[in-house]
Amino acid sequence: MIQEQKPQATANRVNDLLLTARLDVSESLRAKWFLLYSLVFGGIIASLFIFGLADSRIMGFTGLSRVLVTYIQLSMAILPIFVLITTVRSLAGDREAGIFEYMLSLPVSLFAWYWGRFVGRFAVVFLPVFAAMVLGSLYGILKGAQMPWQEFALYTAMLISLAICFLGIGFLISSLTRATDIAQGAAFFVWLILLLFLDLILLGMMIQEQAPAALVVMVALLNPLQAFRAGAMMIFDPQLIMLGPSADIILENFGYNGYLAWALLYPALLGLALGALGYTIFRRGDLP
Repeated sequence: MIQEQKPQATANRVNDLLLTARLDVSESLRAKWFLLYSLVFGGIIASLFIFGLADSRIMGFTGLSRVLVTYIQLSMAILPIFVLITTVRSLAGDREAGIFEYMLSLPVSLFAWYWGRFVGRFAVVFLPVFAAMVLGSLYGILKGAQMPWQEFALYTAMLISLAICFLGIGFLISSLTRATDIAQGAAFFVWLILLLFLDLILLGMMIQEQAPAALVVMVALLNPLQAFRAGAMMIFDPQLIMLGPSADIILENFGYNGYLAWALLYPALLGLALGALGYTIFRRGDLP
């Protein structure tokens, strides 16, 4: 009898999680920020074609390969801040509005509610980015460009990993803060620190202290933005010529396939770990 109840409880939890995810998606689709978010990425991909980027050439690459590289680099700067700000604003806003207390009175577990929101928010932040890339690629194919399917698949996987990473950071911030303004400020500060630590502050400080070059590069690659950036560059430039001497350290320690695996898996695993930490804090702080 107990063995029969366990699968039923698991099925109920999954159904509650999916229901929560669907409700979060429905709520987000009605929000003004989602329209702006979709227009931003749609406008980016449209601008790349309007200004003739598909007809330009760099390092032997042209057509859709060139467009995808530029789109991914722009997404790296825009996607994280949108994910962080909208996520913490939504969750912290629910806390301030007293929705958490209402939620606790419903027959939905905290696990299903929290991770349902995570899944729903992932769908909302990833699909517009992916849809813009798909539409841009279809437009390029109709104009006679050759589709780089392997690059497209790798870039898609990297965008999934980046979105999960910053969703995890956003959910953790939301679990730690009690006010929307504080949550938004913390989210912006985290994004700014990660952006500055791409090449400038961290590397400059460590070089001044005469740290070993390998240590500098390894510490830099712990930054999920840096891991994503170098991975996107490696798909376009397998020898990482644009990274200069750092490329030798990366290729020597990781290799081509090893670093692609790091760039794909590390941000996603980091995001899931931070999301799980946020769930632990949330559960302990909001259960009576």
